[in-house]
This record gives sequence, structure tokens and C-alpha cells, in this order.
Amino acid sequence: MNNSATIGLEGPDAMPAAPSGNAKLALVSLSLSMLIAAVGTGIVNVALPTLTEAFGATFDTAQWIVLAYLLSMTAFMAGVGRLGDMMDRRRLLMGGILLYMLASALCAAAPSTHWLLAARVAQGVGAAVMMAMTMALVGAAVPKERAGAAMGLLATMSAAGTTLGPTLGGFMVSAFGWPSIFLVNLPLGVAALALIARSVPAEAPASRFDPRQFDTVGTLLLAAVLAAYALAMTGAGGSALVNAGLVGAAVAGGLVFVRFERKTAHPLIRPGLFRNPVLSAGLVMNCLVSAIMMASLVVGPFYLAHGLGLDTASVGLVMSAGPLMVALAGVPAGRAADRFGVRRSQIGGLTLMTAGALALATAPASLGVPGYIGPLMAVTLGYAFFHTANNTMVMQEAAADQRGMTSALLNLSRSLGFITGAAVLGSVFAAGGLQTTFLVATLFAALAALIAVRKPA
Repeated sequence: MNNSATIGLEGPDAMPAAPSGNAKLALVSLSLSMLIAAVGTGIVNVALPTLTEAFGATFDTAQWIVLAYLLSMTAFMAGVGRLGDMMDRRRLLMGGILLYMLASALCAAAPSTHWLLAARVAQGVGAAVMMAMTMALVGAAVPKERAGAAMGLLATMSAAGTTLGPTLGGFMVSAFGWPSIFLVNLPLGVAALALIARSVPAEAPASRFDPRQFDTVGTLLLAAVLAAYALAMTGAGGSALVNAGLVGAAVAGGLVFVRFERKTAHPLIRPGLFRNPVLSAGLVMNCLVSAIMMASLVVGPFYLAHGLGLDTASVGLVMSAGPLMVALAGVPAGRAADRFGVRRSQIGGLTLMTAGALALATAPASLGVPGYIGPLMAVTLGYAFFHTANNTMVMQEAAADQRGMTSALLNLSRSLGFITGAAVLGSVFAAGGLQTTFLVATLFAALAALIAVRKPA
């Protein structure tokens, strides 16, 4: 395979081929956008105690500093994807980076928690643009025979950001104070903008952007539905009754959204999109697998600390093994998908995840850390192969005028899987412990593998 191939795609909707000298630079610039958004997800977590003290806030209020970012990113992902299908994705991506930078500066200058929360909401919207448009641009730009390697690089950068965020955040808070965890986004954003402006060609939209064709009502309806569901699953309602009400509101709102989308002239999500069995299977599998990965992130620290008696530093070291494995395996997994096909990579990855989850469900506690970290590495290695192959498959199924929405739905299914996994498998862990949790996770992985085997080739 020729790794020096220029970026380009056949067809009227294709991006113009970048000069050969800019081919790799374009992919690097898009990967940097993914890295910035991924770092922003975890860099704030380690600063929560400091932020609580600085603003005199309660722990519950401090949690909203993280939740506001995740909620806005999830709620507006689909709307961002639709915008990307209506206008120049490169311009939209650069606008998202600028919004992220502005919101980061506002976070750093926040005089109160209310200011900080509002800025985090804006930051989440910027992150949604960056994540959706990065994948859409790569999917449109990279030749089919190199799509797996490109998606593998994005997976590597996302995992690297997840791993780097807490470490970088802890260092910067200690050395420069809490505003620095937001200000660091400014030079990163400037670098991303400069690289994108130099290496990523502008697109020519199929038609002139018309705001009247954007489904504003549908976007707000879906955002409200997703926000209600996320709030319920994270227990943010504060009581079982309120959380149940939020679930009911999400279900009712979802029905209203579906009915509205069937009647409107310019729907946010085209009803026929989910009639593609390969696309639908990819989204369902993505949600199931993401739930498993979030379970390992949520229940792992509790098991290691209380079940195996590790101190905080040791817990952090063990927990870093998973993201590190994904970061190291991302590019090789992408090349494997290009060489052997996405179907084989999906099935192989899911088989490895099933075996690893089953090992975690059956390994006796007497095996200690090796008995946990060995199966965990199998799960995360399997995830790297599945995730890269699945993203490649789904983006290759996307029509030229639906790449933005398809990318957004991929990210949305991942976020919903994370939220559901944290809530459902977290509850299973509280009731039945680690082995029961990963027994359920094994069923999730086996179901995803069955879908991969049975879906159309």
C-alpha cells in the first residue's frame, strides 16, 4: 500500500486533491482537532477539587462543570452534522475551533460557577463541531483503500487525548493554577487552524446554504430529548422520581421528534437513513461496545481500590493501561482493516472483547492486578480493532451529502453508549460486584459480535 498517496476522492462532492506535500499534513491537522476535543473531556476532572475551593462550590455543582460539557456536546451533535452536509465542512470545522478557543478563554476568566458553566456549554458545542467534522472530512478525503489507516489515526489521537487529559490537567493545575487547563487550548487551537488553512482544501457545497432548510425545531427537540435522557442516566435529577420523570420526558419527546421528522420538508435526520442495514448495525454495535468501555472506566477504579486495596497512584497507573493500548493499537488496527477488510476486523475485535470480558467475569480476586489487567488489555485491544473497522465501514456507507450527519450519528451513538454503560453497568456493579458486571458486558459484546456476523457484507 502506498502511504504517500494524496488525499482525494472521486465524484462531484469530493474535496479537491491536496498537493502531495500536504497530504499527510492534512491528516495531521484533522487529527489535532480530534486530540483537542478528546483532551477537553478529561482535563477538567482532576481540577474539580481545586475549582470547588476556588469558587466555594459544592461537590454537586462541581460535577456540573464536567456534565455541562458532555451534555452540550451530545445534545447538539446531530444538528452540527446536518449543518456539515449543508455548507463547507472545512469552514464549519474552523468555526468550531474558534468557538472552542473563545469558550476556553471565557472559562479561564470565569468569576463565578454560573459563568464557568455557560462557557463549558459553549465549549461542548465547539467540541461537537470538531469531532463530527473531523471524521466527516477524513471520510470524504481519504481514498477507500487507506480509510482504515486514517480512522485508526483518529482513534489513536482520541485515545491519546483521553490518556493525556488527566495527566496534563494535574500538572498544569499544580504548576500554573486552574485557568491554565483552559488556556492551553488557545495555542493548540491556533496550531490546528493554521494547519487546516494550509493543508485542507475548501469544499464546494452541492447547493448554496439556505438557513430555511435547516431543521431548527427538530434540532432543538432532539437536543432536549438527549439532554433529558443523559440527565436521567447520570442521576442528575437528584431523586428516583425526578429521574423517572426525565426518562418519561425523553421517551415522549422522542416520539414527538420522530413524528415531526416524518412530516417536515427538510428533516434533521432523513427517515430513510436507518433503512441501510449496514449503517444501522454499525451504530447499534458502536453503542453496545461503548457501554462496555465506559463500564471498565467507571467500575475499574472502585474494584482496584476497594477490592484489591490499591492506592490512588496505583489505580491511576493500572487504569491508564487501557487508553494506552488503544493509542498504540489504533494505526495497526486501521492497517489491518485496510488489508483484511472491515468485517474480519470487526468480528476479530469483538471476539477478543468477548473473551476479555468473560475472563474478567470469571477470574478469581486472588489473581490480583495481573488477573485484572490481562483481560482488560484484551478488551481494549479488541476495542481498538472493532472501533477503527466500524468507523471505516459506517463512513464508507455514507452518501456524499450525508457524511456530516453520519459522522455525527457515530459520535452520538458512542456518547449514548458511554452514558448508558455508566448508568446501567454501574448499577449492576453496585448490586452484584465486578464479576456480575462483566458477565453482563460479555453478553453485550457477544450480541455485538452476532450483529457483525449477521449483517450484510
